[in-house]
Amino acid sequence: MNFTQPDRLRVLPPYLFVEIDRKKKEAIASGVDVIDLGVGDPDLPTPAPILQALKQAADDPANHVYPFGRGSKAFLQAVSRWFERRFNGGLDAGSEIVCLIGSKEGIGHAPLALVNPGDVVLIPEPGYPAYLAGTVFAGAEPVFLPLLAKNGYKPDLKNLPVDVLRRAKVLFLNYPNNPTGACVDLAYFEEVVAWCRRHEIILAHDMAYSELYYGSTPPPSVLQVKGAKEVAIEFHSFSKTFSMTGWRLGFAAGRKELVDSLALLKGNLDSGTVSAVQVAGIAALDAAETLVPPIVQVYRTRRDLFVKGLQQAGFAATAPEAALYVWCPVPAGMNSTTFATRLLEEAHVVATPGMGFGPSGEGFVRFSLTSPEARLAEAVRRMQAIR
Repeated sequence: MNFTQPDRLRVLPPYLFVEIDRKKKEAIASGVDVIDLGVGDPDLPTPAPILQALKQAADDPANHVYPFGRGSKAFLQAVSRWFERRFNGGLDAGSEIVCLIGSKEGIGHAPLALVNPGDVVLIPEPGYPAYLAGTVFAGAEPVFLPLLAKNGYKPDLKNLPVDVLRRAKVLFLNYPNNPTGACVDLAYFEEVVAWCRRHEIILAHDMAYSELYYGSTPPPSVLQVKGAKEVAIEFHSFSKTFSMTGWRLGFAAGRKELVDSLALLKGNLDSGTVSAVQVAGIAALDAAETLVPPIVQVYRTRRDLFVKGLQQAGFAATAPEAALYVWCPVPAGMNSTTFATRLLEEAHVVATPGMGFGPSGEGFVRFSLTSPEARLAEAVRRMQAIR
């Protein structure tokens, strides 16, 4: 039988982090000591109270069956309690929240649940590759919005072509931002919500890094804006906040009809998030104020050490406001792929070329702060010769 890969897969670029992992494994197999600052996979262990909750829940036969539906009542209520404490605003546990098998799953499925083939989806770039993948799988047309340093890494929504604006159905945003680390204030979200309401565009906000911030002001949720629930759905993740990347747990919240549509789609594609993992998620949310600050402090210390080291080595790095990454300009005369390749081959340091996040990422590489301080310091030492 002859098989040709479907167009929807062939038009996608190779998934960025899979390619990086392949090259890293090749280097390791050859005996090289590789410092992996590529994928944002936390090296910190999941906090003990979360592990204990999982172990206890795993022993309960009631958690061994299909966890159909939008999430357990207890999990949805825990999300609502945490959201009230964190954002001073309520979510209705019965209608405005759906449990996800990680926020990536929800983001990837969102276009299938929210748009028709041929509709336009507005995608910020550089940005998380899942926005594009989900859009392509839904048969929608991606239109990219450059995020530039001179604009504070905010998209220009005022100069979209009339035809694009007329056909646009969804706008993806992501703050705190991956890969740039940029944050926005509530006033900015108020402007965007008003714009989306005016043009009848759904706002899909990815807030995977909501708790990993380094300043004194917590990043706002778009759902704090008056009227946001008319147009918005927001995606949250346990992966980075609680060092639970492999657990695959998250949630989406917002306008009831948008959440309903995503839940309906998921009901036809999966059988829900493992019940014991939901129990662990409840433990995480209910103890968030105790569990999260020590994790953030580790990343803050790493950020300060690594950025200072890069600056002393002659790189034009700046400290991110939030998230797990340092978005660093490449040396003059190199592009992002060339520099990342040299880092791996000559310094044995894995970094992510900015071009992999979109054309506006050219000229940058992304370093993840997911290695111990000693390894970050060693990475800087190795990189000094590559300029």
